[in-house]
Amino acid sequence: MSSSSERPGPAPSDLNAANDAIRALVDGADGHWPAEEYERLLTEWAAAVDESTPVAAGAASRRRA
Repeated sequence: MSSSSERPGPAPSDLNAANDAIRALVDGADGHWPAEEYERLLTEWAAAVDESTPVAAGAASRRRA
């Protein structure tokens, strides 16, 4: 008997979109680092990673901000 420990989350495209947005921001940073925008994008990326990562059976649930 098998069971899936994966929980529903955003489509992989959400994670890809977050990665692409960070890459575009870094590539476009021409002498000025947009720290606030970078932090916002990292927060979105972390949420996409968190939602797409399966939680092992019996593992403590992740803390939500």
